[in-house]
Amino acid sequence: MALRDSDPLALDEPAGGGQDHPGGWEEETEVRQPSSKVPFKVLRGHGEAVTSCHLCFDDSRLLTSSHDNTAIIWDTDRLVALQCYGGSHSAGISECALVPGTNRMVTVSWDQTMVCWDLETAKTLWTSRHAGLLTSCSVSSDGKLIVCVSDMDNEVDISLATNGECLHKVKEHHSSTMTRCRFDPQGQHVATVSVDRTIKLWDLLAQRTTMSINSNHSNTVSSCCFTDSGRFLCTASWDRSLQLWDLETGTFRSRGGLRLEGVHVGSVSSCVFSADAQLLVSGSYDRTVALWDMASQCHTLSLKDGTCRLWSVEACDVIPEVVGKTENQLLKCGQCGGSFCVPRSEASDQLPTNCVFCRMKTGGRYRPQPPSL
Repeated sequence: MALRDSDPLALDEPAGGGQDHPGGWEEETEVRQPSSKVPFKVLRGHGEAVTSCHLCFDDSRLLTSSHDNTAIIWDTDRLVALQCYGGSHSAGISECALVPGTNRMVTVSWDQTMVCWDLETAKTLWTSRHAGLLTSCSVSSDGKLIVCVSDMDNEVDISLATNGECLHKVKEHHSSTMTRCRFDPQGQHVATVSVDRTIKLWDLLAQRTTMSINSNHSNTVSSCCFTDSGRFLCTASWDRSLQLWDLETGTFRSRGGLRLEGVHVGSVSSCVFSADAQLLVSGSYDRTVALWDMASQCHTLSLKDGTCRLWSVEACDVIPEVVGKTENQLLKCGQCGGSFCVPRSEASDQLPTNCVFCRMKTGGRYRPQPPSL
């Protein structure tokens, strides 16, 4: 089906007729597509649509929020809900975020409140009320500040994480509703994207907007994310595409963003980089999760389903269909013995000896960046 002929919010039936799967590793007996070789876990517990999810505590826990007015923290090994956080919101939770270095998280809701929770006891530590519906939130990497965005006056609010005290209010930051806000990894800027299709960076020290970008997306910009270095920002859009922006060199001023498209047939709703910036993951209303190789700027794999699943992509590099799509070479990890890919353009004396998962465990310093745009 041609992209222009499809409904951006239409949902096709998942493979297998949409039947339910029990929790646990899903075994596939018939291999018909690359994603059938990728194991996954199914997590069930929310009564309405899941609005956000974040792996935390060395990937041993998963934090989710939902339109059912609750958030849940899951044990990713045992597939059980460890704690449910509810009773404080009277409307759907639009996003949740962990406060680094603490045992706390925050949730924002369409009921115009932001709530801070104790993860162990599920007790409310503080609540702050805002003028409009809250659509997104983010916490600085040092755990000191929280940013949330409201549709009333298109306002950005920056508050203390300790007690919710508001430090800065930026009104009319965009000309229309903001869909996502994110602190950069250094905690010096807040990136926001909006229905008005623009991207803005607000400087906390200068207390002003220092960068405004016309994204050239043809529809709402729905999400954004930074690489760990803060150099690259990715935006996702309802126009079914993503764009990469090099904030360090500013090449987008003359060339625009690097566009990634032709994969999703529904509106793209979310995006996130892996810790080493080698992988970009996007989610869409077409019920697919797409994996993009940043070295080759190429789509490698699509995971399709209609439920909330935890996919293990650790071994996806060895799937022939994935290797064939990228300009990568296959190496063997010196620690776990598994296979992993690196760009063929990498110099032989700079090649990592271990896969990304082993490097993350040992704190390795190999941190390749996406290519210049």
